Amino acid sequence: MASSKDTADITLATLRQMKRGRERIACLTCYDASFARVLEDAGVEVLLVGDSLGMVIQGQPTTLPVTLRDMIYHTRCVSRVRRRALIMTDMPFMSDLSPQHALSNSARVLKEGGAHIVKLEGGAVLLPTIDLLSRHGIPVCAHLGLQPQSVNKLGGYHVQGREDAAAQQILEDAMAVVEAGADMVLLECVPSVLAERVAAAVKVPVIGIGAGAACDGQVLVLYDLLGVSQGLRPRFVKDFLSDAGSVVAAVEAYVQAVKRGEFPGPEHGFA
Repeated sequence: MASSKDTADITLATLRQMKRGRERIACLTCYDASFARVLEDAGVEVLLVGDSLGMVIQGQPTTLPVTLRDMIYHTRCVSRVRRRALIMTDMPFMSDLSPQHALSNSARVLKEGGAHIVKLEGGAVLLPTIDLLSRHGIPVCAHLGLQPQSVNKLGGYHVQGREDAAAQQILEDAMAVVEAGADMVLLECVPSVLAERVAAAVKVPVIGIGAGAACDGQVLVLYDLLGVSQGLRPRFVKDFLSDAGSVVAAVEAYVQAVKRGEFPGPEHGFA
Protein backbone atom coordinates (compact mmCIF):
# COMPACT_ATOMS: atom_id res chain seq x y z
CA MET A 1 0.00 0.00 0.00
CA ALA A 2 1.24 3.49 -0.84
CA SER A 3 2.13 5.68 2.08
CA SER A 4 2.64 9.39 2.50
CA LYS A 5 5.86 8.49 4.34
CA ASP A 6 7.46 7.15 1.14
CA THR A 7 10.18 9.26 -0.47
CA ALA A 8 9.25 8.46 -4.07
CA ASP A 9 7.36 10.95 -6.22
CA ILE A 10 3.60 11.06 -5.80
CA THR A 11 2.11 10.16 -9.19
CA LEU A 12 -1.34 9.34 -10.46
CA ALA A 13 -0.42 5.67 -10.05
CA THR A 14 0.40 6.39 -6.39
CA LEU A 15 -3.00 7.99 -5.84
CA ARG A 16 -4.83 5.11 -7.53
CA GLN A 17 -2.95 2.69 -5.28
CA MET A 18 -3.91 4.78 -2.24
CA LYS A 19 -7.56 4.57 -3.29
CA ARG A 20 -7.35 0.80 -3.63
CA GLY A 21 -5.61 0.55 -0.26
CA ARG A 22 -8.13 2.89 1.39
CA GLU A 23 -5.39 5.32 2.39
CA ARG A 24 -6.84 8.81 2.39
CA ILE A 25 -5.26 11.48 0.19
CA ALA A 26 -4.42 14.90 1.66
CA CYS A 27 -4.68 17.85 -0.71
CA LEU A 28 -4.40 21.59 -0.07
CA THR A 29 -4.32 24.67 -2.24
CA CYS A 30 -0.87 26.19 -2.65
CA TYR A 31 0.19 29.30 -4.51
CA ASP A 32 3.83 29.96 -3.62
CA ALA A 33 7.20 28.40 -2.81
CA SER A 34 7.19 29.00 0.94
CA PHE A 35 3.90 27.23 1.57
CA ALA A 36 4.82 24.49 -0.91
CA ARG A 37 7.71 23.54 1.36
CA VAL A 38 5.51 23.60 4.47
CA LEU A 39 2.79 21.48 2.88
CA GLU A 40 5.19 18.88 1.52
CA ASP A 41 7.00 18.58 4.84
CA ALA A 42 3.63 17.91 6.48
CA GLY A 43 2.87 15.06 4.09
CA VAL A 44 0.39 16.68 1.68
CA GLU A 45 0.26 14.51 -1.43
CA VAL A 46 -1.45 16.92 -3.84
CA LEU A 47 -0.71 20.64 -4.13
CA LEU A 48 -3.62 22.35 -5.88
CA VAL A 49 -2.71 25.64 -7.52
CA GLY A 50 -6.29 26.80 -7.47
CA ASP A 51 -7.92 29.73 -9.19
CA SER A 52 -9.12 30.52 -5.67
CA LEU A 53 -5.95 32.61 -5.65
CA GLY A 54 -8.06 35.27 -7.32
CA MET A 55 -10.04 35.69 -4.11
CA VAL A 56 -7.53 34.91 -1.35
CA ILE A 57 -4.44 36.52 -2.92
CA GLN A 58 -5.68 39.04 -5.50
CA GLY A 59 -8.75 40.22 -3.60
CA GLN A 60 -11.16 39.50 -6.45
CA PRO A 61 -14.85 38.90 -5.64
CA THR A 62 -14.85 35.62 -7.62
CA THR A 63 -12.40 33.38 -9.47
CA LEU A 64 -13.53 34.66 -12.87
CA PRO A 65 -10.89 37.41 -13.38
CA VAL A 66 -7.98 34.97 -12.94
CA THR A 67 -5.95 34.57 -16.13
CA LEU A 68 -3.96 31.74 -17.65
CA ARG A 69 -0.86 33.83 -17.08
CA ASP A 70 -1.70 34.03 -13.36
CA MET A 71 -2.09 30.26 -13.15
CA ILE A 72 1.17 29.55 -14.94
CA TYR A 73 3.04 32.05 -12.75
CA HIS A 74 1.80 30.59 -9.46
CA THR A 75 2.26 27.01 -10.67
CA ARG A 76 5.86 27.82 -11.53
CA CYS A 77 6.39 29.26 -8.02
CA VAL A 78 5.23 25.96 -6.53
CA SER A 79 6.98 23.65 -8.99
CA ARG A 80 10.36 25.30 -8.48
CA VAL A 81 10.60 23.90 -4.95
CA ARG A 82 8.41 20.81 -5.29
CA ARG A 83 10.17 17.62 -4.25
CA ARG A 84 7.61 14.81 -4.50
CA ALA A 85 4.01 16.07 -4.31
CA LEU A 86 1.70 15.98 -7.32
CA ILE A 87 0.92 19.47 -8.62
CA MET A 88 -2.60 20.05 -9.92
CA THR A 89 -3.52 23.37 -11.54
CA ASP A 90 -6.92 24.88 -12.23
CA MET A 91 -7.65 25.91 -15.79
CA PRO A 92 -9.13 29.40 -15.40
CA PHE A 93 -12.46 30.67 -16.67
CA MET A 94 -12.85 30.51 -20.47
CA SER A 95 -9.49 28.81 -21.01
CA ASP A 96 -11.24 25.75 -22.48
CA LEU A 97 -13.60 27.30 -25.02
CA SER A 98 -13.00 24.38 -27.37
CA PRO A 99 -11.13 21.09 -27.04
CA GLN A 100 -8.27 22.47 -29.12
CA HIS A 101 -8.18 25.66 -27.08
CA ALA A 102 -8.05 23.61 -23.88
CA LEU A 103 -5.29 21.42 -25.31
CA SER A 104 -3.11 24.40 -26.16
CA ASN A 105 -3.63 26.10 -22.80
CA SER A 106 -3.23 22.93 -20.76
CA ALA A 107 0.03 22.17 -22.55
CA ARG A 108 1.32 25.58 -21.46
CA VAL A 109 0.39 24.89 -17.85
CA LEU A 110 2.40 21.66 -17.93
CA LYS A 111 5.33 22.94 -20.01
CA GLU A 112 5.72 26.46 -18.58
CA GLY A 113 4.26 25.99 -15.11
CA GLY A 114 5.41 22.50 -14.24
CA ALA A 115 2.00 21.07 -13.33
CA HIS A 116 1.34 17.34 -13.50
CA ILE A 117 -2.43 17.47 -14.00
CA VAL A 118 -4.99 20.14 -14.89
CA LYS A 119 -8.43 20.58 -13.35
CA LEU A 120 -11.43 21.50 -15.48
CA GLU A 121 -14.86 22.50 -14.20
CA GLY A 122 -17.73 20.71 -15.88
CA GLY A 123 -19.29 17.35 -16.61
CA ALA A 124 -20.62 15.81 -19.81
CA VAL A 125 -20.01 18.99 -21.79
CA LEU A 126 -16.27 18.42 -21.36
CA LEU A 127 -16.16 14.86 -22.68
CA PRO A 128 -14.60 15.78 -26.07
CA THR A 129 -12.05 17.98 -24.28
CA ILE A 130 -11.11 15.32 -21.74
CA ASP A 131 -10.77 12.75 -24.50
CA LEU A 132 -8.49 15.01 -26.54
CA LEU A 133 -6.28 15.95 -23.59
CA SER A 134 -6.03 12.34 -22.47
CA ARG A 135 -5.00 11.18 -25.95
CA HIS A 136 -2.24 13.81 -25.92
CA GLY A 137 -0.90 12.70 -22.55
CA ILE A 138 -2.34 15.52 -20.43
CA PRO A 139 -3.91 14.22 -17.19
CA VAL A 140 -7.25 15.74 -16.20
CA CYS A 141 -9.19 16.15 -12.97
CA ALA A 142 -12.89 16.78 -13.60
CA HIS A 143 -14.50 19.19 -11.12
CA LEU A 144 -18.18 18.35 -10.51
CA GLY A 145 -20.87 19.59 -8.13
CA LEU A 146 -20.53 23.25 -7.23
CA GLN A 147 -18.44 24.89 -9.95
CA PRO A 148 -17.24 28.34 -8.81
CA GLN A 149 -16.57 29.51 -12.37
CA SER A 150 -20.32 29.13 -13.00
CA VAL A 151 -21.33 31.11 -9.92
CA ASN A 152 -23.27 33.67 -11.96
CA LYS A 153 -25.24 30.95 -13.73
CA LEU A 154 -25.87 29.09 -10.47
CA GLY A 155 -26.97 32.26 -8.68
CA GLY A 156 -24.47 31.85 -5.85
CA TYR A 157 -22.53 29.21 -3.97
CA HIS A 158 -25.16 26.55 -3.31
CA VAL A 159 -25.05 22.82 -2.58
CA GLN A 160 -25.55 20.79 -5.76
CA GLY A 161 -27.17 17.39 -6.28
CA ARG A 162 -29.81 17.45 -3.55
CA GLU A 163 -32.68 16.63 -5.91
CA ASP A 164 -32.83 13.07 -7.26
CA ALA A 165 -32.43 14.10 -10.89
CA ALA A 166 -29.50 16.39 -10.15
CA ALA A 167 -27.79 13.72 -8.05
CA GLN A 168 -28.20 11.16 -10.80
CA GLN A 169 -26.75 13.60 -13.33
CA ILE A 170 -23.64 14.18 -11.20
CA LEU A 171 -23.17 10.43 -10.79
CA GLU A 172 -23.56 9.85 -14.52
CA ASP A 173 -21.23 12.76 -15.31
CA ALA A 174 -18.59 11.30 -12.98
CA MET A 175 -18.71 7.93 -14.71
CA ALA A 176 -18.71 9.58 -18.15
CA VAL A 177 -15.67 11.80 -17.53
CA VAL A 178 -13.70 8.83 -16.21
CA GLU A 179 -14.68 6.81 -19.25
CA ALA A 180 -13.47 9.70 -21.41
CA GLY A 181 -10.07 9.63 -19.70
CA ALA A 182 -10.25 11.74 -16.52
CA ASP A 183 -7.65 10.63 -13.98
CA MET A 184 -9.29 12.21 -10.94
CA VAL A 185 -12.64 13.66 -9.91
CA LEU A 186 -13.15 16.55 -7.50
CA LEU A 187 -16.57 16.92 -5.87
CA GLU A 188 -17.49 20.24 -4.29
CA CYS A 189 -20.52 20.90 -2.09
CA VAL A 190 -22.61 17.84 -2.76
CA PRO A 191 -24.53 15.66 -0.28
CA SER A 192 -22.28 13.20 1.53
CA VAL A 193 -24.39 10.22 0.42
CA LEU A 194 -23.99 11.23 -3.22
CA ALA A 195 -20.23 11.62 -2.85
CA GLU A 196 -20.03 8.13 -1.38
CA ARG A 197 -21.89 6.74 -4.41
CA VAL A 198 -19.55 8.51 -6.80
CA ALA A 199 -16.40 7.35 -5.01
CA ALA A 200 -17.64 3.76 -5.14
CA ALA A 201 -18.67 3.99 -8.80
CA VAL A 202 -15.41 5.21 -10.36
CA LYS A 203 -11.94 3.68 -10.39
CA VAL A 204 -10.06 6.97 -10.08
CA PRO A 205 -9.46 8.94 -6.86
CA VAL A 206 -12.31 11.21 -5.80
CA ILE A 207 -11.28 14.31 -3.84
CA GLY A 208 -13.94 16.07 -1.81
CA ILE A 209 -14.51 19.54 -0.45
CA GLY A 210 -17.82 19.87 1.32
CA ALA A 211 -18.61 16.34 0.12
CA GLY A 212 -18.35 14.28 3.29
CA ALA A 213 -15.87 11.75 4.59
CA ALA A 214 -16.41 8.92 2.08
CA CYS A 215 -14.26 10.49 -0.65
CA ASP A 216 -10.81 9.08 -1.30
CA GLY A 217 -9.20 12.36 -0.30
CA GLN A 218 -9.94 15.85 0.96
CA VAL A 219 -8.96 19.35 -0.10
CA LEU A 220 -9.33 22.74 1.55
CA VAL A 221 -8.27 26.24 0.61
CA LEU A 222 -5.12 26.76 2.66
CA TYR A 223 -6.19 30.19 3.86
CA ASP A 224 -9.47 28.73 5.16
CA LEU A 225 -7.54 26.08 7.08
CA LEU A 226 -5.48 28.87 8.66
CA GLY A 227 -8.55 30.93 9.52
CA VAL A 228 -7.43 34.02 7.62
CA SER A 229 -10.01 34.09 4.82
CA GLN A 230 -12.42 37.01 4.76
CA GLY A 231 -16.20 36.80 4.75
CA LEU A 232 -18.58 34.01 5.72
CA ARG A 233 -16.85 30.73 6.53
CA PRO A 234 -18.36 27.77 4.64
CA ARG A 235 -19.75 24.88 6.65
CA PHE A 236 -17.12 22.47 5.35
CA VAL A 237 -14.20 24.59 6.61
CA LYS A 238 -12.31 24.01 9.85
CA ASP A 239 -9.79 26.43 11.35
CA PHE A 240 -6.86 24.19 12.26
CA LEU A 241 -4.61 27.07 13.32
CA SER A 242 -6.65 28.14 16.33
CA ASP A 243 -5.69 25.04 18.32
CA ALA A 244 -2.37 24.18 16.66
CA GLY A 245 -0.46 27.32 17.60
CA SER A 246 1.62 27.56 14.43
CA VAL A 247 1.15 27.33 10.67
CA VAL A 248 3.33 24.22 10.45
CA ALA A 249 1.44 22.48 13.24
CA ALA A 250 -1.91 23.45 11.70
CA VAL A 251 -1.05 21.87 8.36
CA GLU A 252 0.28 18.76 10.09
CA ALA A 253 -2.93 18.54 12.13
CA TYR A 254 -5.02 18.76 8.95
CA VAL A 255 -3.05 15.99 7.24
CA GLN A 256 -3.34 13.70 10.26
CA ALA A 257 -7.05 14.44 10.65
CA VAL A 258 -7.63 13.50 7.00
CA LYS A 259 -5.50 10.37 7.26
CA ARG A 260 -7.28 9.18 10.41
CA GLY A 261 -10.73 9.92 8.99
CA GLU A 262 -11.41 12.56 11.63
CA PHE A 263 -11.88 15.33 9.09
CA PRO A 264 -14.33 16.09 7.69
CA GLY A 265 -16.78 15.24 10.44
CA PRO A 266 -20.56 14.98 10.03
CA GLU A 267 -20.85 18.67 10.90
CA HIS A 268 -18.82 19.59 7.81
CA GLY A 269 -21.01 17.74 5.30
CA PHE A 270 -24.39 18.23 3.64
CA ALA A 271 -27.50 16.09 3.55
